Amino acid sequence: MNNAKNILVTGGAGYIGSHTCKILAQEGYQPIAYDNLSAGHRRAAKWGPLELGDILDRTALDRVIKKYSPSACLHFAAFAYVGESVTDPGKYYRNNVVGSLTLLEALRDHGVDQFVLSSTCATYGVPDRVPIDETLTQAPINPYGATKLMVERMLADFHAAHQLRSVALRYFNASGADPDCEIGEDHDPETHLVPLVLEAACGDRDAITVFGTDYETPDGTCVRDYIHVTDLAKAHVLALKGLEAGLTHRAFNLGNGHGYSVREVIASVERVTGRSVPVKFGERRPGDPARLISNSTRAANELQWRPEMTELDDIISTAWEWYQRRAQEKSRQN
Repeated sequence: MNNAKNILVTGGAGYIGSHTCKILAQEGYQPIAYDNLSAGHRRAAKWGPLELGDILDRTALDRVIKKYSPSACLHFAAFAYVGESVTDPGKYYRNNVVGSLTLLEALRDHGVDQFVLSSTCATYGVPDRVPIDETLTQAPINPYGATKLMVERMLADFHAAHQLRSVALRYFNASGADPDCEIGEDHDPETHLVPLVLEAACGDRDAITVFGTDYETPDGTCVRDYIHVTDLAKAHVLALKGLEAGLTHRAFNLGNGHGYSVREVIASVERVTGRSVPVKFGERRPGDPARLISNSTRAANELQWRPEMTELDDIISTAWEWYQRRAQEKSRQN
């Protein structure tokens, strides 16, 4: 590994970042996880050095970039709670926008000209058609989506001014866990549907609340496109290889192209775990589109990326294995 290319991975101790570090290492790269551990976990940085630092800290960024001379940066470090972004927008604009700008300027000044952004389908807002392809107008309806769209705009401008070559990956609902059960989803607070339903199935949560049952969908609940986290990780490495091969400035949607409703997710958890899930029903949440489904044809054609784990039960099975593993670890610690 001494001759491996160093890749700076901001947020490399987080959920998607750590899974990507594992794939990077498997593909012969040396991931350098750069994380302030506000949401990441030291134990998740297993495939290369962990450097503690914040993307708002230019001095720390300069130190790490100078130390490792990375050939590229994969940027995951961001706050990503939609609801919190509405109640505390300043936190999101400061970290996601100013932090990303600080990072981009540091990379520019050190001559790092390849960049992969963890972006989101939230940049599209409420789509006027599904499935969503990259030609759809981006009109975010919350500060989280707005901050990611602003970073995408910065990438376009840095490409024009400084020849930064970049790929923005707009993903849909990241889910599941490493099939080897080495890492998984461990947020605090947890807001993602699959782990919340697993908590309810295990009695670690009183019930799962279904927000809205009157949407124009087959069963009245919201439909989302669930993409396995390892498939997302592989897409980042393919994007990196695309940049190495000459890709300049591009955006790609990442999803399975198939939607599952909230009720279908609950039913899948019940099948996988063999347990019943207590359910409560609530009002619609403002800004929740009825259906978000990806058209990922561009990624298939240009990156040769296709998700390998497409069945909901298979995705949830990996999350369940990880959930059980973490529960065992916590019980031993107690």
